[in-house]
Amino acid sequence: MASTVPQSVLSGYRVVELASERCALAGKLLADMGAEVIVVEPPQGCTTRSWEPYARDEIGLENSLHWWHYNTSKKSVVLDLDTTVGAQSFRNLVASADVVIEAEPLGRLEALALDWNQLHDSNNELIWTSITHHGRDGSDPPSTDLTLLAEGGPVWSCGYDDHEIAPVRGGGNQAFHTACHYAVPSILAALMWREGSGKGQLIDVSLLGAANVTTEFATLYWLNAERQVERQTGRHALPTITEWTQIQCADGKWFNSGVPPRNKYEFQALRTWIEELGLVDECTAYEILKLGDQFERIGVLELDADPLAGEVFQAGREAIEFLGEQLSAYELFVGLQQRGMACGIVYSPDEMINDPHFVERAFPEEIYYESHDMSYTHPGAPYKFSKTPWAVTRAPRLGEHQGLVEHVTD
Repeated sequence: MASTVPQSVLSGYRVVELASERCALAGKLLADMGAEVIVVEPPQGCTTRSWEPYARDEIGLENSLHWWHYNTSKKSVVLDLDTTVGAQSFRNLVASADVVIEAEPLGRLEALALDWNQLHDSNNELIWTSITHHGRDGSDPPSTDLTLLAEGGPVWSCGYDDHEIAPVRGGGNQAFHTACHYAVPSILAALMWREGSGKGQLIDVSLLGAANVTTEFATLYWLNAERQVERQTGRHALPTITEWTQIQCADGKWFNSGVPPRNKYEFQALRTWIEELGLVDECTAYEILKLGDQFERIGVLELDADPLAGEVFQAGREAIEFLGEQLSAYELFVGLQQRGMACGIVYSPDEMINDPHFVERAFPEEIYYESHDMSYTHPGAPYKFSKTPWAVTRAPRLGEHQGLVEHVTD
């Protein structure tokens, strides 16, 4: 029997994406899963094509590493939506699409007769995904990733124990990413629902709402108890300050020890490791760790009620700090992970991409760019499907797939 090349999970679906930094990740995720994602750019190209850094430090529309990352596996067409021809070509593309993704300012597409309300009747299976500041029925003030994170709440929870230092914004377009991460599963759910109903629908994503529901405890505490959380270095923002979790290991690298042992099995595993390393006599917390055998589980919020539990819990943290003084950050990380305890090394980007786990999983993805006659390393698949493999191709050149428009228009 002849072998066949397995298709990607979204093969056969067509997505039309209006180029925008706000929705680029959503299109990328779908494209890398096999959907045909056609990114519609204005004649001058998407603004992100001009964003640095550039490959080989050469300024140009085809050299932006930002564009390369957010547009892998997509196809590019150029349309001027403000012209009659461009608008009609867009209508034709939409008529052939399963999904539209856009993050345009409210009212822009409607004024051009190119919005959901004008186009879904001609394609009743169409799934239209709109990503806006406050939703389609809200206000649409000017905003950036920074202002969305600040207004939505995550910035309040991020920063250092020293509150003389201002809150810290997480880098990497997190507000835009968060909205896209809500948009994509919404699209997948809508596609599944369409299988039975035969109907498309409008998905209305609020950038601000998406940011707010990722504030973890902050919004929850305020709505239920009118209590305000306090930001902490590398720890959950909580109404009360918890203990410091960052330690410096023997190799000088910083390490977040996370939550120390909380049940008898974890206390036993930590104690056994100290024994295996021959460090019993040097570890002052070792004897107290034995008392951990008395506890099925120590609740973090119950420590004040049980002094012995508090002492044992603290001994677990001290034992991890002790091990950090003896071991490299990676040795400590692997050892604690193998024993079921959550922790993490504070990595730089280059250290992260070269982590043995990522390398073994083939996470660094080499993509060849023929215009530069060389390959560049991209982040790889965040998941693996056994039957419908993930695949990625380079980001498109401006208007590289213009023939798709001509074909649809004809």
